[in-house]
Amino acid sequence: MDFVNLTSVSELVLLGFSSDIHTQIILFFIFLCFYIITCVGNSLIIMVSVTNTRLHTPMYFFLTNLSLLDIIYSTTNVPKALKDLLSLRKTISFAGCAAQMYISLALGITECFLFAVMAYDRYIAVCYPLHYVTLMTNTLCFRVSVSTWACGFLFSFIQITVTITMPICGHKVINHFFCEGPGYLTLSCTDTFINNVVTFILCMIILMVPVCFIVISYIRIIRSIMKMKSSKSRRKAFSTCASHMMAVTLYFGTCSAMYMKPQSYYLPERDKIIAVFYIIVTPMLNPLIYTLRNREVNLALRKFVFKIKLNHN
Repeated sequence: MDFVNLTSVSELVLLGFSSDIHTQIILFFIFLCFYIITCVGNSLIIMVSVTNTRLHTPMYFFLTNLSLLDIIYSTTNVPKALKDLLSLRKTISFAGCAAQMYISLALGITECFLFAVMAYDRYIAVCYPLHYVTLMTNTLCFRVSVSTWACGFLFSFIQITVTITMPICGHKVINHFFCEGPGYLTLSCTDTFINNVVTFILCMIILMVPVCFIVISYIRIIRSIMKMKSSKSRRKAFSTCASHMMAVTLYFGTCSAMYMKPQSYYLPERDKIIAVFYIIVTPMLNPLIYTLRNREVNLALRKFVFKIKLNHN
């Protein structure tokens, strides 16, 4: 089969989820609801964290970063997927596909590092409460936040550069609902060994390093919590950390299932379902997890909504 020159590829075709029109309409409304909840929920957390002075702490600064990240992450992929669910011709330009892969992966990597930073923040808050203010300064939080975003876009650039330079075959059909590395590589008819090696090394850094960091942080946190004499303090500490662990488990679990496997194990239908979780479901659940499990955010949201109602009245 002849290779296709990358410069000659004007557009690619995304197969999406199903060719059945009724299934597509049902999925459209489900994903639309998820996307609206994602944008509204995360926007509320950002507005509450910014307007409520009691929440001007490192924990909520990083939570604001996470909410902003989730909004951009979903917006990069979901609107295009929604459009394709109602379209007969599901195409995307090569440049658009490359941009979607780059931005999606960059934001996904940033979220991995951000979860690790949030675990460290909880570790300092629980294990060194008296030194928390002096250790987690505004300057440090800002620098760490910028570093997570910078690392995300840097690692993504390395991965995508290797991926899009692979020569592709005559067909231009990707069996996925958005442009992602594993799906795009199915177009290649050359040996993807180098890409697999680069992907494996990056996954070890991007997924395993943050996971190890998070696990070590929470082992120390649990030890400190168990030493607390007050049962009320223990419950508060566990409640704060439990929300973070729920979000971490869901996100890293699905990302590992997608990327920590050889390209030969790529199964389009299964991997599309996995991708739905970290692209659509997790960004929607993050604000729900943090608001339902966190009393301070919950109270701040109620006050914020109450003020809005008063202003309208």
